[in-house]
Amino acid sequence: MNTAILNTDLEDDELQDEQPKEKFIFFDFIIEKGQEPLRIDKYLMTKIANVTRNKVQQAIDDECVFVNDKLVKQNYKIKPNDHVVAYTFREPESTEIIPENIPLDIVYEDEDVLVLNKPFNMVVHLGHGNYSGTVVNALAYYLQ
Repeated sequence: MNTAILNTDLEDDELQDEQPKEKFIFFDFIIEKGQEPLRIDKYLMTKIANVTRNKVQQAIDDECVFVNDKLVKQNYKIKPNDHVVAYTFREPESTEIIPENIPLDIVYEDEDVLVLNKPFNMVVHLGHGNYSGTVVNALAYYLQ
């Protein structure tokens, strides 16, 4: 999953010199059914790889985390069906799909359908931190 969170990608001086900065969506998801109540900062730590609790808490303090369209504090407890949106000040990288010659294990193919065995460690589509080596990149090359 993602390895950096929110405005911590920028130097503190940059944040102070250029106010206000545009925010971009970093995460946007719905809390799964059956999720036990858990503080939002602890929950985000489980969803974002290599992020510290301090960085998550700083993002919350910087008003970059919303639940159900409302700003939350660090002690907010998430619950099933909560809509969580986290923002970043870092502009997203290009989402242009670049065809890549990646071997695919195609099980079936006809004029309308293509079925493949996806390797367990292969990301399906482009996203923050995953801009190449995805199934979409491989399919773009295969279907050219």
